[in-house]
Amino acid sequence: MSHESIPSIHFYDQDFVDLYDRSWVWIGEHWAQGTEQNGFSGNYVACADQKTFNAFDSCLSALYLNYSNQTYSPFDMLDFFYGKQEESGAIRSDYSIEDGSPVVSEENPEGVTMPLFAYVEYVFYHKIGNKKRLKDIVPILENYFNWLKTMFQKENGLFSVPVSACLTGNTPRERTVYPVDFNTMVALNALYLSNIGDILNDKELSFRYKRLYFSLKTRINNLMWDPETHFYYDLDAQEQRIPLKLIGAYWTMLTEIPNDERASYMIEYLKDPDCFGTDNPFPSVSADSECYKENVCGYCGAVVPSNVYGVVKGLEKYGEYVFARECAIRHMYFILDTLHPEGDKPGDVWEAYLPTKEGVPAQDGEFPRKRFLPQACLVTITLMIEDIIGLDVSLPRKTVYWTVPNLEVMGIEKLSLKRNLITILSNKNARGWEIRLESEKLYYFTIEIIDEKKKKTLPIPSGKCSMLIDKL
Repeated sequence: MSHESIPSIHFYDQDFVDLYDRSWVWIGEHWAQGTEQNGFSGNYVACADQKTFNAFDSCLSALYLNYSNQTYSPFDMLDFFYGKQEESGAIRSDYSIEDGSPVVSEENPEGVTMPLFAYVEYVFYHKIGNKKRLKDIVPILENYFNWLKTMFQKENGLFSVPVSACLTGNTPRERTVYPVDFNTMVALNALYLSNIGDILNDKELSFRYKRLYFSLKTRINNLMWDPETHFYYDLDAQEQRIPLKLIGAYWTMLTEIPNDERASYMIEYLKDPDCFGTDNPFPSVSADSECYKENVCGYCGAVVPSNVYGVVKGLEKYGEYVFARECAIRHMYFILDTLHPEGDKPGDVWEAYLPTKEGVPAQDGEFPRKRFLPQACLVTITLMIEDIIGLDVSLPRKTVYWTVPNLEVMGIEKLSLKRNLITILSNKNARGWEIRLESEKLYYFTIEIIDEKKKKTLPIPSGKCSMLIDKL
């Protein structure tokens, strides 16, 4: 498949650009067609030795495929699961790649997994701009949400699921009955269903899920927050907090659950090298916990890209753009170091990485998987565009926000914005820092340079134009 239609990026470190370009090549090599037997009518990102279609991995893949300018459609990745929805509203975590049947396990007999669908659909809308799709999928998302409530919500208002549903591998969570990450994900689902209601101007839908969101937010804040250690924890059967700091607790920030004071405590843990502020941010468990080991085995202590994504997006919600970008860059360097190790040993990208040196955790079953694109490309494409370069694009609004700590040589070319290809590049010349812009149609461009305390919104006409930063 031709990659000419995919947006190209510019960045002062060419290794980052090369890894971005190579990621699209890998996607092309792993782009597979569903079969009549498994009922997957579209295409998907296949992984080596893949035995099932996994819902969470498909959601992660969709978050970077929407930057392909529709060269690789992200919709099929989710529509397959919607097509499998049962009368009860259930959508299982895994379906057989051979015949499309549900695949469940003894420890997770209902096949429940982290519910990310509503969040991803909201992202779709702003990156690809299809309101009709939102109308079509709302009944599916509502039925799924009702199934989660019916099956897993308890009298205290929290959700109790098997810890294997949280995809945290060998992390010691044997006593966990109410997982903080799963409950937060349900709240995230409710929040974005409410946001979808706002987009559709469906006040009843918006209000209903906003109420569900605030109800769950209140319970998480009241029961899972520890006022002494200033952190959110899993609960056991007696609703007692289990004192193991998990990186999954940071999904609360993306879900806007902590107030500013609580968020500031959690952000300090992210900066502390004895907690989550390791050289390669952020390990799955706090570095001062008993189960953390520098030579980590399996998931426990590993740095998993989807967790990095969740933390970085959460930091954005609380205005920590500079720190979020710094963490994304640090993680990218560890991916590069593992892809290009010293000596003759061949490198690659992986499902997880070590927190304090290059390389991957010791194997625990199939984890970590080599060239596992749902995790790797979430960083090398999505975080590369959104946080390292710093672009926030909304097609319906026809807006591009560019937030950077300071100006560097970087930008993007031929990014699709509602049937309109745009180019935004910064460079330094004799007149100072200049941003060159090119567009086929009018859109609105906002640049914020944090270090210089400059922010400006301008209508960008069709054709080519430029702006000098010193004149802002």
